Amino acid sequence: MRMMDYKPQLATLVTAPPDGDDWLHEIKYDGYRMGCAITPDGVRLTSRNGLDYTAALPEIVAEAKKLPVTSALLDGEVVVLLDDGRASFQALQNAVSDKSARAGLVYLVFDLLELDAEPLLAQPLEARKARLQALVSRGAGRRIRYADHVVGQGAAFFAQATKLGVEGIVSKRRDGVYQPGRRSGWLKIKCLREQPFVVGGYTDQAGMVGGLGALLVGHYEQHRLVFAGRVGTGFTQKIGAALLERLRPLARSTSPFDPPPAAPLARSAHFVDPSLVCRVAFAEWTDDDKIRHPVYRGLAEGADPRRVTRG
Repeated sequence: MRMMDYKPQLATLVTAPPDGDDWLHEIKYDGYRMGCAITPDGVRLTSRNGLDYTAALPEIVAEAKKLPVTSALLDGEVVVLLDDGRASFQALQNAVSDKSARAGLVYLVFDLLELDAEPLLAQPLEARKARLQALVSRGAGRRIRYADHVVGQGAAFFAQATKLGVEGIVSKRRDGVYQPGRRSGWLKIKCLREQPFVVGGYTDQAGMVGGLGALLVGHYEQHRLVFAGRVGTGFTQKIGAALLERLRPLARSTSPFDPPPAAPLARSAHFVDPSLVCRVAFAEWTDDDKIRHPVYRGLAEGADPRRVTRG
């Protein structure tokens, strides 16, 4: 059975959410954008760049086959949700390669492009979402979930999303048709800034022997590694254990930061050679040049630490 190809609509980056009830607003999740094509011949998962993820995500495929449709094309985001409800990109990368790390793996669907051979691109967004919600509520389990929204109240929704520490929000025209490519009918607003930082040490997890509490990160100013703060959220215990395996062989007795972190942190920290770079999202820089509300987003493999400067 032939259905339309998955060509996703993309959001345009803006600095603030739009006003008024002509818009609905969704949480922006940090994951893999994915189309899910369901036909009598089977299920296919395709990334926004056209890569086939069907074999890599059998749990999503199995659940998609249970949906009560002959054919459908869904649009959404594959993510790994942490215990606090936030999506972790690092955990998603681990889940794709390690089937034992998939407890929080879900497909959050937010649009329906075709249903039982009926193209829906020209229908208003709210109508498409209503049909999608009905479909998911009838047949999906915990792996495929409907991504809900609020109507209007963009500024308040954005403020709450920022408080929760999520990546951002996506604002969409309620009456908008689906148009592949980057369009002004979908807007994305980031809650947090994001940039790379050099890992120069770590702390132990309180009350747990051998656990990772926080990463100590910094950036270069000329030839000095300047301490920028601690990053203690955004990773699970499993991700923390994997980070410790990378960090412990890099142990050193002195601080790589110039100047070193203030006491008592300087006495309790484990310092390492500054050879690893991680991605960190954060709300803002404080008056004393530290990052506020940082969230770990994953290692930047292959990045040159000496090229990491303050953004």
